[in-house]
Amino acid sequence: MRTTLRRLVAPLLVVGLGSVSATAAAEETYLKPFILADGDAGPVAEAADNAIAAVEEAGFRVAGRYNPYGDTHVIAVTHPALQEAAAATEYGGYAAALRIGVAPTENGTQVSYTNPVYLANAYRLESDLSGAASKLEEALGREQTFGSEQELTAEDLREYHYMAFMPYFDDAWELGEFDSHQQAVDAVAAGLAAGAGDTSEVYRIDLPGRDQVLFGVALGEGAGKGGDAYVMDKIDFAELKHTPHLPYEVLVNEGEVMALHAKFRIAMNFPDLSMMGDNSFMAIRPAPGAIEEALTAVVEHGE
Repeated sequence: MRTTLRRLVAPLLVVGLGSVSATAAAEETYLKPFILADGDAGPVAEAADNAIAAVEEAGFRVAGRYNPYGDTHVIAVTHPALQEAAAATEYGGYAAALRIGVAPTENGTQVSYTNPVYLANAYRLESDLSGAASKLEEALGREQTFGSEQELTAEDLREYHYMAFMPYFDDAWELGEFDSHQQAVDAVAAGLAAGAGDTSEVYRIDLPGRDQVLFGVALGEGAGKGGDAYVMDKIDFAELKHTPHLPYEVLVNEGEVMALHAKFRIAMNFPDLSMMGDNSFMAIRPAPGAIEEALTAVVEHGE
């Protein structure tokens, strides 16, 4: 993992995360959801700590971290410029956090992270987040992109859905509505603190300049077939792990509480999954409903 390529002046850190620049993001016509970091990461706990140190030195802030199952680590990071880019569109707040996964495998520890350019297009941001991609590459390295063999362009991702009659980005779940933004935020925070639906808060990010808050939500065993461990055990079977798919998000937008539809949210990070057979979408058929039920329980607990 690289530790020597992070000497950048502060103005570039602030401006560059949301800007279009000559980075690895522009290298490829086709985009993939994840990026594998460089080299041998070493023991899992050490790799997670090293990743945190690297991204913090690059100007990111760790918003939260958790162990969704076993020794697997997920680290959510953010940055003022990333939040600014996310806040520039109505529902761009889902992009306020980028995720780093640290996963033990038979072949050693894998460190991977969200591809910011893929995320920016899937979430229809005005920025392509190529600056964020560059900063993460400088901090963690970039061995390869992975997660899809489909030829998905930026244009494809902006209108992505898995297949006909499946949800798009803007077909979000409406989990609740409140008289004020603060009431909505307080309700979600209270529900997560109480563990409603066997959930817990991984992170909270308040977006600048608008009434929007993004919560990262861990889904435990009590979420049944929507739990993080259950879902990933069924579909994260490839050699390169899709760990940065987690955690799920809840977005408070003014007085509304919403979440991306799981049939979109899962598909965008696992676009190669078949519909039928082992390790397929049919293998997690109950998951979307169970996830929605758990997230709804969070909101209802706080009402």
